[in-house]
Amino acid sequence: MATAQETAAQEFTNVVTAHRPQIFRFLLASTRDVDLAETLTQECFLKAHRHWAGFRGESTAMTWLMRIAINLQKDHWRNRRMQFWRHTRNNSVDLDEASEWLPSGESSAEQKVLAHERVGQVWKAVEDLSERQRTVFLLRFVEELELTEIAHATGLNEGTVKAHLSRALAKVRGELGGRR
Repeated sequence: MATAQETAAQEFTNVVTAHRPQIFRFLLASTRDVDLAETLTQECFLKAHRHWAGFRGESTAMTWLMRIAINLQKDHWRNRRMQFWRHTRNNSVDLDEASEWLPSGESSAEQKVLAHERVGQVWKAVEDLSERQRTVFLLRFVEELELTEIAHATGLNEGTVKAHLSRALAKVRGELGGRR
């Protein structure tokens, strides 16, 4: 005769066997990385196992597991966004250096001062953007990500990314007097 602990372990094993493929496919589709999807799937079932005693109901197991998987996925992307900002802060470009990279017809002192001022104006305009617009703008023009990659990294719809990018560009161009 099986003990209550053995019965719970068998129930959990049955849930893992039944639902692991769907959880893995969901995470693989959202991350496009087999190793990451496998890791998140394992974390999902580890969290489920830790709280298994408080959960019963085979019929709602998939819903419960999917909610855990979605939360893990969101946490992963949130951490990736924070890594971007840490990387940006640690590797920020000095305005003097950036003005050296800008193409100019001449390298006169006057041209360098103008380029330096222009870079300063762009960064000032970017600082005034909302957080989402600034994130999308920097991911597009600093990290050079495609719109689908930005949508995936931020958890936003691609249409929302386009709207934020369009508004950000309009504001930056407006700050620069409409010039490109």
